Amino acid sequence: MSLPIRRAAVVGAGVMGSGIAAHLANAGVQVLLMDIIPPGLGDREKNDRAARNRFAAGGLDRALKAKPAAFFHKDRARLVTVGNVEDDLGRLEDCDLVIEAVIEQIEPKRALFEKLERVTKSTCIVASNTSGLRIADMTAGRSEGFRRRFLVMHFFNPVRYMKLLELVGGPDTAPATFDRVRRFGRDVLGKGVVVGKDTPNFIGNRVGVHALLLAVHLMLEEGLSPEDVDGITGEPLGHPKSASFRTADIVGLDTLVHVAENCVTSLPHDEDRPVFEVPPYIRSMVEKKLLGDKAKGGFYRRGKDGAIETLDPKTLEYRARGGDKEIRALCKELAALEDPAERIRRLVDMGDAAGSTAQGGKALARRFAWRLLSRSMAYAARRVGEITDDITAIDEAMRWGYNWELGPFETWDALGFDAVVDRMERDGVSVPASIGRMRSVGAKAFYSPDGRVFDLLAGQYKPLVTDPRVATLTVLRKGGAPVLKNDGAEAWDLGDGVLGLTFKSKANSIDADVIKLIGEAVAKAETEFRGMVVANRGEHFCVGANLFLVAMAAGQKAWGDLQSMIGNFQLACQRMKYAAVPVVAAPYGMTLGGGLEVCLGAGHVQAAAETYAGLVEVGVGLIPGGGGNMNLLWHAFAGVPEGTNVDPYTLVTQVFKNIALARVATSAEEAQALGYFGAESGVSFDRARQLADAKARIIGLAESGYHPPAARAYVLPGESGIATLTMMIDTLVAAGQATLHDAKIATKLAEVLCGGVGGSAREVTESEMLELEREAFVSLCGEPKSQERMQYMLMNNKPLRN
Repeated sequence: MSLPIRRAAVVGAGVMGSGIAAHLANAGVQVLLMDIIPPGLGDREKNDRAARNRFAAGGLDRALKAKPAAFFHKDRARLVTVGNVEDDLGRLEDCDLVIEAVIEQIEPKRALFEKLERVTKSTCIVASNTSGLRIADMTAGRSEGFRRRFLVMHFFNPVRYMKLLELVGGPDTAPATFDRVRRFGRDVLGKGVVVGKDTPNFIGNRVGVHALLLAVHLMLEEGLSPEDVDGITGEPLGHPKSASFRTADIVGLDTLVHVAENCVTSLPHDEDRPVFEVPPYIRSMVEKKLLGDKAKGGFYRRGKDGAIETLDPKTLEYRARGGDKEIRALCKELAALEDPAERIRRLVDMGDAAGSTAQGGKALARRFAWRLLSRSMAYAARRVGEITDDITAIDEAMRWGYNWELGPFETWDALGFDAVVDRMERDGVSVPASIGRMRSVGAKAFYSPDGRVFDLLAGQYKPLVTDPRVATLTVLRKGGAPVLKNDGAEAWDLGDGVLGLTFKSKANSIDADVIKLIGEAVAKAETEFRGMVVANRGEHFCVGANLFLVAMAAGQKAWGDLQSMIGNFQLACQRMKYAAVPVVAAPYGMTLGGGLEVCLGAGHVQAAAETYAGLVEVGVGLIPGGGGNMNLLWHAFAGVPEGTNVDPYTLVTQVFKNIALARVATSAEEAQALGYFGAESGVSFDRARQLADAKARIIGLAESGYHPPAARAYVLPGESGIATLTMMIDTLVAAGQATLHDAKIATKLAEVLCGGVGGSAREVTESEMLELEREAFVSLCGEPKSQERMQYMLMNNKPLRN
């Protein structure tokens, strides 16, 4: 076992440094965030600690205000203290890890490392977050002992959200140092760790910036617009929606140019060096401070009327968004396909022999896509041995650092290994000799179906090393068919006595089939398994009930059907809560409305850290209908020790606000703080390991003598509570902060949470709470303005305030 990392310091409180400090705190590490003393302090300020720490304190303040949030919860900031590199160097002697994130210049880094060598203990790891400076240059003059505990930890921004962590060791870095940081990054910070070599811009930025700038150069050659390129290089190519130019705006053009210039300067022998030459029009943009989002304008900006405008590369003037209609239609069609490999195959069309000469927008898009892909895939292949020895490191770096759905070699496989090589050779694309050797031994793919990967340096397949905790539903499922299934969901044996329930509906929405299989799966788990996990696939866990079905039933005045639907959903959630075996929900991404009600019903949660949960039904004119009101309120009561004299109105009011304001937690930890998930819920920093964590949670509960909870009942505020909440609602309406229909919805919610008019006379049971909820839900479905809200959401994907 290696030494734990409990205390860390980050030197440099800029965007990256403060982001690193925040994420260390998210992981429970105590952090000292340091920066230089601001120059030019007055005589009075020179003796003022607050003034001397101003830069570091400013970095912490920016992290607290960051959007998207840098901290899982604002309380995590209490783990971060601030200091400066003159007064507080002595505080580093207790640190287990010091990360340097100062200006990207060699001399300031060298000077800092000289100081760190004097004050840090022999077991303290010193790491640089440099994006490309060489280790030998940074550690010149340092002792062998220092160099043995030195390496590069290159995080990607924003640190909390980007999974990639590139680790680069120097010739003297001790294996124990490397392994300790690798385990820390993977197991504590939840990062995807790739190992690179000490080369400019390492793996992710070397391949990613090459692809981005190549797209820019090809755009100018082909006469395409930025909108055309972003349409092609986004979802159709298996890349994020931000694609090329939007990504550059997010990152910042100054940062992009810095990385590109570093390549041009540091890579004199790179055969694709001209690709890294920044086009003149982008240099003009930097000179004019058109740097992207940080400057309110880059390749795109929002005009005075709120419409998005595009910078014309020829005139450097903003214009209305445009682009080729055929390309736009093709990209929209391809983006609708779920499988990224299929999207790429259809975009490139490897069977289109005339693709290089055909005319029209679609042909141009396909030609552009092939030219971009073929050159970027070949470039990645030529880098093996230089930036890393492992093709999986390149694929993982691009998936985790650039949010590509498929890395270069996975894309190559998707298009067909031989077909790609043939077309590259026909088009004069430089294919490395390693690819020819791979072909000569009869290899047909980089990744073989039997779990091996081709080693381009060794010229043979080798086992693909994977973390056993990174297991998908596809891998874990046993047998050739599900144990249970219908059109909306299916349940599979996941091994180890665990049944896995997965929704199959669109966007994992809750409909009658999903509700039906929840009950059936619980019954099956109770008789044949140790427990059940609700584990979905797709971008989000569940965004709620199938609103179309609710709106249709309301429009047809099918009140009995609505009563039955809601009653069955409530029953399904209660069935999970009181199952004889543990039921664990594994939420991630958007977990809204009915999705959160499933988690509340399951009772046990193993959430991905990036889970955004809330009961948001008021946005469509309703209140929660699957037991969410009761279960959220019961969570609040459960946190109060028995015998404590707490006014139930206080608890009701807070739950009321969270539902009435549709408050969505920005992390799993905030969801715990809001009472959406229990304090004992598990949080998986790495989404890829969440399913394994959920299984382990079920097994642990089952093996430790699991018993279902007892039903509860509470005395609630009743009529007086309803009256008080109604007064609060009326005040908001009078102030213009709520509409009359908002007030009607909120009043219904108040009646449910207060246990009805007679809620204070006796304990209100769960069945009584659920009945109140059903009546309120169906009643609101009958309101014309609620129906307007539902229709508007279905048509516009945003709420209507009416």
